[in-house]
Amino acid sequence: MEMFKMNYLAATLVIFIVEILIALYVHDDFLRPWGGDVLVVVLLYCFVRGVTQSNVLSAALAVLVFACFIETLQYLQIVRILGLEGNAFARTIIGTTFSWSDIVAYTLGAVLVVGVEVVMSKRQAI
Repeated sequence: MEMFKMNYLAATLVIFIVEILIALYVHDDFLRPWGGDVLVVVLLYCFVRGVTQSNVLSAALAVLVFACFIETLQYLQIVRILGLEGNAFARTIIGTTFSWSDIVAYTLGAVLVVGVEVVMSKRQAI
């Protein structure tokens, strides 16, 4: 088996660019908060699948747990605890505000990647 899966790594790069474009240019009440949070799970999933031998469910679950862990750190106000309120990079990457809707978006992202993988595997089996 190849060590790196280039199709997943290419998808990671494309989604990363889309995430940057959303962050820089989209300032609405739907795409930026919901689309960005769904896509971040897809981004991390593609990266994990690109650099590990994880299967679909393991990778999706690991990414979902990681995203929920970060959201929990936001609930605990980890940025404030670490004294990083003045660090824009830390505030952007870790986030500062807990939201149940983020957990829903992360879950939708995980369901999306599993669904796409199931459809793609059925297409390849034909």
